[in-house]
Amino acid sequence: MVTVATSRGAIFLDRDGVININRADHVKCWSEFEFLPGALDSIRRLTETGLPIFVVTNQAIVNRKLITTEALDDIHKQMIAEINKAGGQITKVYHCPHDTHEKCTCRKPEPGMLLQAAKEFDIDLAESFFIGDAWSDVEAGLTAGARSILVMTGRGPQFVANVLLEYTVRVGAACDLEDAVTLVLSALQGDYIYATPRLRRSFHMALHPQEFLVL
Repeated sequence: MVTVATSRGAIFLDRDGVININRADHVKCWSEFEFLPGALDSIRRLTETGLPIFVVTNQAIVNRKLITTEALDDIHKQMIAEINKAGGQITKVYHCPHDTHEKCTCRKPEPGMLLQAAKEFDIDLAESFFIGDAWSDVEAGLTAGARSILVMTGRGPQFVANVLLEYTVRVGAACDLEDAVTLVLSALQGDYIYATPRLRRSFHMALHPQEFLVL
């Protein structure tokens, strides 16, 4: 059992590409929602830290009239039920229904959803983490004052070079949510976040695939 955290930080998760498969045609009903491998167990492990977990997701398909708010809420209700069955817990799901042109303050990379959660639940964002698969997630986390972790299970490969080259102590990179959990647990013990060894090996092998011959 992981030692329960004593701070008032939180863990923020993007949805598509982190918890579930990111569909090009969007998740419009529960039958189109598919958990990524290891996601349920990873959320269970994050729950064991004692930090509240929030899902923050851009869902412009609401204002594009591809889905109703009620249908989106139903997807999240069933998602949370499955997470609960697996031993995890989500404190609240926040979604932004706005499209880019609407210039709201909640659509990531704007930090509005994180700030709202911090206000409603008395969260210390400086002690918090944001795990996402897009640079807009990283930016939202950093703007809010949290530490951000980019995962490769969605759009992350487009942005991983940013993390590997900048190598900032407030931005990390991981292969997937399971790999990101190791960074969160290390950071809770006082370590910096970074690109995980698993990701660095994968990145190196992608550049030098001939080295697989020695394995």
